[in-house]
Amino acid sequence: MTSPGLHVANPDGFWLDDLAVGMRFHSPVVLLREEDIIAFAEQFDPQTFHLSVTAARDSFFAGLAASGWHTAALSMKLLAQALPLATGIIGKGVEIEWPSPTRPNDELGVVARIDTITPSKSRPGRGSITVGYQTLNQNGDIRQRARITLIGWRRDVGAQAAVIGSRLAVQWLCDS
Repeated sequence: MTSPGLHVANPDGFWLDDLAVGMRFHSPVVLLREEDIIAFAEQFDPQTFHLSVTAARDSFFAGLAASGWHTAALSMKLLAQALPLATGIIGKGVEIEWPSPTRPNDELGVVARIDTITPSKSRPGRGSITVGYQTLNQNGDIRQRARITLIGWRRDVGAQAAVIGSRLAVQWLCDS
């Protein structure tokens, strides 16, 4: 049984059968600079507390704060590095909280854990993976807390798809 369009994004990544509830993953760390916060805000979230150090002082945040969406985008990058799934991080849904603002010079990292793995009843080659994760700064302050539900594939389904993809590529090369 294969899944149409299944792409093996990371051959060394995890398959559904490699994962177990309770497994923990840690990302590398990324430094968020003041100019990164302002550049992101200019393009995607142009509010004064993200754009101006001076204006941000008198805001709810009492200082320059990264957009929550900037924190979310960085967290997604870090999650993909921490939990490299063979078929990529394919989301079904997410719940996000930002308990404290992300600040200039925060060094962010993600700590993730597998909360649930639920095999699909209608598609035996795949299932849902629920991952809880926190984005922490260098002091251990939680900048983002999220719970994401992902789609994962079993290894044998991925291997079959890779073989079919290879056959199609060979056939295409022969026909060209």
